[in-house]
Amino acid sequence: MLDFTKLARQMQGVSHHLVAESAALREKLRQAEQLMLQAQTHQAELVTRQTQWRDRLIFTAAEPIEPLETRVTLPAPPSAHTVLATDGSQIAPSHHEIAYCYLINIGRIILHYGQSKAPLLDSLPEVFYRPEDLFVSRQWGIRTEEWMGYCRTAAEAEVLAELAIAVRQSQRNSPLPSSNSTTARIVPPRRASLPKAIDAEQLSLLALPGLESPSPESPSPGSYSSGSPSLELPAASRPKPMVPQAISDPAVPDLAVPDLAVPDLTVPDPPPTVDMPTAAIPTIAMVDGSLIYWFLEPLPGEARDRILQPILQAWRQLQRIGVPLIGYVSASRSGEALNFLRLQTCPYPAPDCATHCAHLPDKTPCQVLEPLRDGAVWARLLQPGQRSPLWRSSARIQGFYDEQAIYFCYVHVGSEIARVEMPEWVVQDGDRCNAALSLVLAQVQKGYGYPVALAEAHNQAVVRGSDRARFFALLEQQMVKAGLRNVGTSYKEARKRGSIA
Repeated sequence: MLDFTKLARQMQGVSHHLVAESAALREKLRQAEQLMLQAQTHQAELVTRQTQWRDRLIFTAAEPIEPLETRVTLPAPPSAHTVLATDGSQIAPSHHEIAYCYLINIGRIILHYGQSKAPLLDSLPEVFYRPEDLFVSRQWGIRTEEWMGYCRTAAEAEVLAELAIAVRQSQRNSPLPSSNSTTARIVPPRRASLPKAIDAEQLSLLALPGLESPSPESPSPGSYSSGSPSLELPAASRPKPMVPQAISDPAVPDLAVPDLAVPDLTVPDPPPTVDMPTAAIPTIAMVDGSLIYWFLEPLPGEARDRILQPILQAWRQLQRIGVPLIGYVSASRSGEALNFLRLQTCPYPAPDCATHCAHLPDKTPCQVLEPLRDGAVWARLLQPGQRSPLWRSSARIQGFYDEQAIYFCYVHVGSEIARVEMPEWVVQDGDRCNAALSLVLAQVQKGYGYPVALAEAHNQAVVRGSDRARFFALLEQQMVKAGLRNVGTSYKEARKRGSIA
């Protein structure tokens, strides 16, 4: 526990530091506004320099696809619309628990407005316990805990696409809503069917080294009872083909698994296109956080494809049925838009960072706005209900996104400046883009500062301490029913749960 008597003596120093830092940031903000005004007069020249020297830059600068002085007041949302959202949570694997396994829980949300339809608010849990789930990432040097997080990201995208397909099919089979119509609750199919029963052999895969396997006489297992013009965008860069390589797993030499080699990655055929009704209900699909998965960039090609390809496939399904995908980033720390101004503050004739600045230990001459972030600048330039110009992200991971390049803008939602990200196919139609952003703005207003669909998806997905305890209690019960003996946590875990002091 904290000793607040000792901690209070440090608070004065923290407050003095923050006051001095705030004064410096105000000066940086005034400088950023001036640089933005100057860049508006020769934006085309800066974009040309960025395109020409892109491979020599040591920073990531977004490319504006609209004039920098663009300020778009978002239209009012239609009375009848639908919002989909997913979010995920997990129980991480631990060698100190009764079994080495992990759980991923995906919260699913469908909210209908002005349609007299019941919402969907539930979660989809799935347990991973087989060696091919737990140890497949070891061959690439990735810890199981990290791999679990990557799998959760892919599951969120796949479940979101399933929700959108279910909603579109319901809209196609139902008449347009009226004020007195009632519709049954939409329950999309489960992403993966869990086994109704776990046999002794499956449970033995979960057992810790100290557990005894059941004898042949063991009992049978129990059962789990506004008119914007269209935009012409540059073609997205194509990724280089990746050649998977088989890597052995020396860290797990004693696993009783015949072969942990990953099969050849095949992308399943896309589902048939869902025809939209003549007057489709405006619908958006939202995820919490960025759509730019920069954490996948350093992974080996085969590992990256196992995570990224299902995500891109889910995005293509959303594109086919015409449901815009939105990534909502609250309190964004990104500086991609401000980095574009570094092309203007560069003191050299050409922004050849690799030649002029690669040897510098700390700051480069063009970092005059450090440590400002995009949100702080756009808070001074936007009015509530307005969006900034659209930008194309230059993150390197997008080289693997194929045609699903990510664009973003900043929206003044009233409570904050939010970064809103969308795939290229969403922003190609200016009307569709602004209509989707209007639904995002309405969600923030309904959620008192944060999109209500994302907040509910988080609440459905989160695994609390009591849920974790009940999960392992249920698992222990099933293991005992299957005939396993000496089931229990490690001495370290048991000691941490109780204190003798």
